[in-house]
Amino acid sequence: MESLQFLFQGLAIALQPTNLFFAFFGCLIGTLVGVLPGIGPISGVALLIPVTATLTSGLPPEQAATSSIILLAGVYYGAMYGGSTTAILINTPGENSSVCTTLDGYQMAKQGRAGPALAICAIASFVAGLVACIGLVFMAVPLAEFALKFSPAGQFSLMILGLCALSSLAGKSQVKAFIMTIVGLILATVGVDPISGVARLTFGFSELYSGIEFLTLAVGMFALGEVFKTILTNDYAKGEAIKVGRVMPTKQDLKDSTVPILRGSLLGFFQGLVPGCGATLSSFMVYTVEKKLSKNRANFGKGAIEGVAAPEAANNGAAGGAMIPLLTLGIPGTGTTAVLMGALIMFNVTPGPLLFQDHPQIAWGLIASMIVGNVMLLVLNLPLVKVFAKVIETPPKYLIPGIVAISVFGVYAVQVSVFNLLLMIGSGLAAYYLAKNDYPIAPVVLSLILGPMIENNLRRAMNLYNGDYTMFVKDPVSLAFLVIAALWILVPAVMKFRGKKVVVEEA
Repeated sequence: MESLQFLFQGLAIALQPTNLFFAFFGCLIGTLVGVLPGIGPISGVALLIPVTATLTSGLPPEQAATSSIILLAGVYYGAMYGGSTTAILINTPGENSSVCTTLDGYQMAKQGRAGPALAICAIASFVAGLVACIGLVFMAVPLAEFALKFSPAGQFSLMILGLCALSSLAGKSQVKAFIMTIVGLILATVGVDPISGVARLTFGFSELYSGIEFLTLAVGMFALGEVFKTILTNDYAKGEAIKVGRVMPTKQDLKDSTVPILRGSLLGFFQGLVPGCGATLSSFMVYTVEKKLSKNRANFGKGAIEGVAAPEAANNGAAGGAMIPLLTLGIPGTGTTAVLMGALIMFNVTPGPLLFQDHPQIAWGLIASMIVGNVMLLVLNLPLVKVFAKVIETPPKYLIPGIVAISVFGVYAVQVSVFNLLLMIGSGLAAYYLAKNDYPIAPVVLSLILGPMIENNLRRAMNLYNGDYTMFVKDPVSLAFLVIAALWILVPAVMKFRGKKVVVEEA
């Protein structure tokens, strides 16, 4: 009952005209981001951070943070909605988690059933979003209250678990993923030590005394990194989009999709709770489960509507589920939630157990806005699906300069620093060459965000325990997190050593 009372308070915040506008704007931009191949939710959220900072500059701090995170969250789950459009129409997933949708969605489109496929995607995303919101409402407060009981050693080990979880499932090589994690932790130490006042790794540049700005690195590595990849590899969407035609699904389509949508929503949500799983892994696993359980398994890969409904429900359920460890524990389980966490920290709001005590307006306003946003996305996607399909035809000669302009003007408007612009460009080039050689980018950003928090909790623990490192294994909560972190690293390594294929994702 207490959670429902908080939810109603959050709805009062989410339904304020300003926040409704930001939710709508975020959902609209997110859908467009999902529709455009190659951008994806991480790049979209990173690109919109400076825009939100500019739009909310005249608002009180608490209201600015609330409106900004509502907009960015709208971009996040809007992109999850929109990613299926290109997957179905031109066999090119708008973002990673829509890869499974291409298997049956494109086949449906070739059979003249692109409209019903897109409509089922929208319905599946809506149902999964509501399931995730309900889970978030009832699980957030108990989990946050439990996390408040953690000692500094437990909090340190929890963050180590978050790093290991995402790093062990990011990229094709576990070794390369951990190299990038270490690079991110090194970058997190740049600046003036908060206790001793000693400058660390600044190399005489006064601009680095305050550390490497998260916004600069995120926009550079995700947004400009994709731009450089597109330009240097000529990686444009190929092929001609199939006509959408009739949109609404038949009664038989709805009957065939109902159980897969519910099953995919629940499985995706619970997988999203686990840091490192992410929407891509969830969609693959749910597709596999649905194929084994379906009475129509012979039609999978040939245009089965269940093969469209289940993974789309799973990736949206996982996206909502990933918000729970972010908000309650301060542990981003995916690259996108890591960027969202960085955005919150920019507004002096630290996600974690104290978020619901110190900033209830932000926490519950965000949760309520997810419900409002899902309704908006359903209203946007069903009637306007043919309009969004036209976005695929946007020429790269207009799209790429637009992304570059938003990146440059956005970062400069927030930081007013030429040095940060050069750092953004350099990080974009670095991201392109790293990704080209299969070095994942998400662990760098996650480490940059969690690095200062890990260092802070390590120092608190050392002061509390008089330098006794054994307390990290004597504390039962800390020990449990460290054991889980070790297993998260060792199990995929052992499976790979034994010759089993491990499904991985980058974001």
